[in-house]
Amino acid sequence: MIRYDVIRRPLMTEKSMKQKDNFHQFSFEIDRGANRIEVRRAIEQIFNVKVANVRTVQVKGKVKQRGRITGKRRDWKKAIVTLMPGERIPFFEGA
Repeated sequence: MIRYDVIRRPLMTEKSMKQKDNFHQFSFEIDRGANRIEVRRAIEQIFNVKVANVRTVQVKGKVKQRGRITGKRRDWKKAIVTLMPGERIPFFEGA
């Protein structure tokens, strides 16, 4: 896979910002077929940093209801990337 096909988008939530500040961890939405090794290589190449650890999570889509109509949001995959001490991603610094 090409590195930009692996990483879909960064996740900027309240929880991910606390993880960034306290544990030096960054969250990304990734391709559902991507594994930890591909995510590690993609992050290292895109942001030019060293990755210490990668954890992945399969997130199930929520069931939503609008009146009598019931639908479901899509399932997706999340990666939580821990960087080596001293490394940082400038993209997240302003957030």
